[in-house]
Amino acid sequence: MSDVSVTWWGHSTMWLADSGTCLLTDPLLTDRLIHLRRMAGPTPALPRTPDAVLLSHLHADHFHLPSLKAIPGEPLLVVPRGAAAFVAKGLGRAYGDRCVELVPGDETTVGAVTVRAVPAAHDGGRGPWSKLRTVAMGFVVEGAARTWYGGDTGLFDGMTGFGPLDLALIPVGGWGPTLAAHGHLDAAAGAEALRRVKAAWAVPVHYGTFWPVGMGRIRTHMFREPGMEFARRAAISAPDAQVRVLRHGETLTIEPAA
Repeated sequence: MSDVSVTWWGHSTMWLADSGTCLLTDPLLTDRLIHLRRMAGPTPALPRTPDAVLLSHLHADHFHLPSLKAIPGEPLLVVPRGAAAFVAKGLGRAYGDRCVELVPGDETTVGAVTVRAVPAAHDGGRGPWSKLRTVAMGFVVEGAARTWYGGDTGLFDGMTGFGPLDLALIPVGGWGPTLAAHGHLDAAAGAEALRRVKAAWAVPVHYGTFWPVGMGRIRTHMFREPGMEFARRAAISAPDAQVRVLRHGETLTIEPAA
């Protein structure tokens, strides 16, 4: 059985390699997004064209059109149902034609892996200025390993149906000094999510990367600490799981259970 690896490029941007297939999640390949600035880690440097890009929902820090345009080659774009027209309008018909639209319960094959859309408890709109809405979702990738990427989500009972997993990529923070309880996980809720999905390995993501300009000294613990706090809490709530807190650009390689 082949090894599986994940590289964290900050926020929710990850490079997942499984069975020779490479997937990129929610790419944010920039150092500035509206009022947010990259405060830690390098700008992501993709090793090659991914086979597919997984886009969990329409919020701009997950569905960033300039970043999609910056990706080399012509990878598939796996998007929530209804988002292909938005991609075509923003980037051109050729990009829209590469979209594979899913809703939770749907799946598609990319190379040697199966990508299944799963529910997420999160708002699916583009933002308060837009009427565009789709469903928010996560993904379970099945190849040599079973990997769950949560996108943005709060806790919900159906998480227990995702497991058992080899690897869970769990959002544990945000991009500012507040974190709304509904639709998001903090370190404590992330540890509970890990308990529910029964993953052998877990990586905390969606923290410690972007922060509002001019607010660098406000509640800095919410920027720096969620990853390690998640690891501490997970050791209690999910003691059988191994947690790896990655640095920006660092890779974890696992050998899935036979």
